Amino acid sequence: MAQATRATLDTIGILSQPGTPVLAVLALGFAVRLATWATRRRTRRALAQLEPWQLRDVGLTPAQASREAARVFWQG
Repeated sequence: MAQATRATLDTIGILSQPGTPVLAVLALGFAVRLATWATRRRTRRALAQLEPWQLRDVGLTPAQASREAARVFWQG
């Protein structure tokens, strides 16, 4: 998740530069959105595979993990 935060901060820096082409701004925003969605999908799939003892280690109940894993990738 730290990488996603860094990418977002880098994106803000690029987008705030004067003269940045509109198409570049849109493409970069789209790429960031896709990367965020891919991360959510991957982590939710991994969460669904965890054993109950692993869930306890991260402070989640099986019901909480199941609810989170069932969410679709575009839901934050």
